[in-house]
Amino acid sequence: MTGVNRRDILIGGGAGIGLLVAYGLWPRAYAPNLPTRDGEQAFGAWLKIGRDGIVTVAVPQAEQGQGIATALAQVVADELGADWRSIGVEPAPLGPPYANPIGIDSLFEGAFDALPQAVRDEWLRRDGMMLTGASSSIRMFEGPARAAAATARALMAQAAARRWGVDWTRCEAADGFITHQGQRLRFAELAEAAAGETVPQPLPLGTGGAGKLAGRDLPRLDSPAKIDGSANFTADIRLPDMVHVALRHAPLGDTRAIRIDRDAAMRVRGGIDVIEGPDWVAVAAASWWIAQKGLDALAPSAVSGGPLPDSATIGRMLEQALAGDGQQVVSRGDVAGVLAEEGAGGGLVRADYRIAAGVHAAIEPRAAVAAWREGGLELWVPTQAPTRARAIAARAAGIAEHRVVVHAMPVGGSTGAALESEAVAQAAMIAARLKRPVNLQWSRADDLRRDAFRAPVRARMTARLGQGGIAGWRSRIATPATGEALAERLLPDGLRRWGMRGARHGDAYAMGGAVPAYAIPALAVHHHRADLPIPTGHGRGGAHVAHCFVIESFLDELAQRARADPLAWRLRLLGDAPRLARCLSTAASLGGWDGERAASGQGLAAHGFRGSFAAVLAEAHRDDRGHPVVDRLVAAVDCGRVIAPDLLRQQIEGGLLFGLAAWRGAATGFAHGLATADRLDALRLPRLADTPDITIELIDSDEAPGGVSELAVPPVAPAIANALATLPGFPRIRSLPMELSA
Repeated sequence: MTGVNRRDILIGGGAGIGLLVAYGLWPRAYAPNLPTRDGEQAFGAWLKIGRDGIVTVAVPQAEQGQGIATALAQVVADELGADWRSIGVEPAPLGPPYANPIGIDSLFEGAFDALPQAVRDEWLRRDGMMLTGASSSIRMFEGPARAAAATARALMAQAAARRWGVDWTRCEAADGFITHQGQRLRFAELAEAAAGETVPQPLPLGTGGAGKLAGRDLPRLDSPAKIDGSANFTADIRLPDMVHVALRHAPLGDTRAIRIDRDAAMRVRGGIDVIEGPDWVAVAAASWWIAQKGLDALAPSAVSGGPLPDSATIGRMLEQALAGDGQQVVSRGDVAGVLAEEGAGGGLVRADYRIAAGVHAAIEPRAAVAAWREGGLELWVPTQAPTRARAIAARAAGIAEHRVVVHAMPVGGSTGAALESEAVAQAAMIAARLKRPVNLQWSRADDLRRDAFRAPVRARMTARLGQGGIAGWRSRIATPATGEALAERLLPDGLRRWGMRGARHGDAYAMGGAVPAYAIPALAVHHHRADLPIPTGHGRGGAHVAHCFVIESFLDELAQRARADPLAWRLRLLGDAPRLARCLSTAASLGGWDGERAASGQGLAAHGFRGSFAAVLAEAHRDDRGHPVVDRLVAAVDCGRVIAPDLLRQQIEGGLLFGLAAWRGAATGFAHGLATADRLDALRLPRLADTPDITIELIDSDEAPGGVSELAVPPVAPAIANALATLPGFPRIRSLPMELSA
């Protein structure tokens, strides 16, 4: 706030239309654009206070079950001194104040660090690059939201003190009131007067009654509507004169044309039109079910210009990439010398790992609603990248971006699928053609078959044991350059072209989490780029899921070869990662670690990313038929300072189950250009009967909050694999999921 005066702070408007009180965290060119109604005062870009006493918090992040609407509201309410019962939320408008540079940097694993951070951040703000992803919401927005609340509290305290003739610094906020020695005034009575006060320097963060809600479990704001069914998702939108659209995609590969029987489709009663896209066909009708019947009558068949992708082809391409030259991601020490066949002391260990293409299998298949309005578009979209969705819709409809209005809808458990905007482009194109509102929904089969798949991986691991540890380690990883493809779909052209790190270092996203956290004197990691005929994108945990599985499984194999206790083996190698070591020790202690004993059925794995750390202890056995059963998962988590403990536990528990799903299934092979998993029951997802006992320990920390929503996913599968490897006669699992290696 240094150098900011009152003239800079007060921007536009007047009583009744909402005086915007900016707090100086954004350049003047990026003035807050938070809309207000009569009787509301907006304080910067983050909160409004109404004459009815309601405090409304603007949430720029997509609510997809992770609880971010509640968490950001808790930050504001805590710093403001508000009554939780008076807190409401609404989606933030699109604009530069809500750009998410931390999310972009985390999602792309620092791939844009060739640009100075200030330049990169300013570029993203200029383009208004809003993004929900990479566990970045609190890390990015706690600071500005808290500063806005502290500003509003200080200004209201000044307004109250002026009425009472007292020193404002002796006033406090509590439960929606400004108080001083028995006197009190409601926020609602002070908000308008506060606009005429001066922002203090420095901001009184954490004082004057703030800090009473931090670290408390509060009721989720989105729960009542989800429980009683009143929460609206995109498929629930109904507009006058609306048509419903069902759509079917061609197989992956070089599709030259799609043959259809248009007349048969139009004979289905209630059908309105048939629309052909570049690699899809759609039917618009009076209801989605009628549109689906029209699609069946359409009998679309694709004409291909070449062979269609299948699992065998994808496997061969990965192996070919692995056999070729890779780009060096990291190298230290004399790796070649240490791993040479004739190296002294023996102890050379090799292992290959295979990770299949994964699917999102989101609760809500992809959908979009688009309404043509006098040469413009109005969109209702479940999106994690609303500004990008707006640009894509404008291009698809052939209009300028400013002619597109986006309403960000709640997302049904996207886990990354809502970063993609294919459905948005399709709905926009169809609405522009029909000139009427369109409700487009993908079927479950198309949602699975046409996914932006989690990238498949082949990993060739080599290490040499020596002197009670690991003397040398080499990872060769064959996988697509997913970061490059994702950036092309998500980011502004200029930033992608000039800022993205060169391929000579490998694709940073694709290699996220591939460098072990352990102290290994000679280490090399190589990315072998595989150009596969399937689209790949971001899923919960990103590439860390595959690489943590490989690293923690191979590390266990090395411990077994060295006849070492897997826990002690890891702790000895984690001297430079004390927070990760503490997580391991805590999980082992809490779970009653007995893994040094043969046939213990216990396994460990640990991982750190997005500024947080987690360790998982798994306990498993074989049932009477010899099938593996996971009995227990114990997680110890250090994610820094905790704002909302219950939300955090929900995210960790959900992440553990998500990791269990990755071990069991949640993946697909390919045949004839289509994903073979086209129904949820083909994914072997865990059910209630498969859910193990779960114990979660949150480690106290004064560090800054780290990312949470993805944190628990990566270590689950390797912990289970390591537990099963201790059982007599059970083979070492080197594929993910366990029974699918294509």
